[in-house]
Amino acid sequence: MADKKYDFNKGLKDLTVTDLKARIDEDQLRLKKLEFAHAISPLENPMSIRGLRKDIARLQTELKKKELGI
Repeated sequence: MADKKYDFNKGLKDLTVTDLKARIDEDQLRLKKLEFAHAISPLENPMSIRGLRKDIARLQTELKKKELGI
């Protein structure tokens, strides 16, 4: 589990600002679809919603770092 998060974070360093914004938009749309599907009938793994929210937060953090030049 920790290795997956580490690989995810390491992969973010290589993305450009445009790529990060596109990925955030894509993941937010996927999150809305997941939440809608979960409201209609429970998902097999509802923890996937939490994981996706955390991934979006990681993407937004990396985007902010790049915008600030950190």
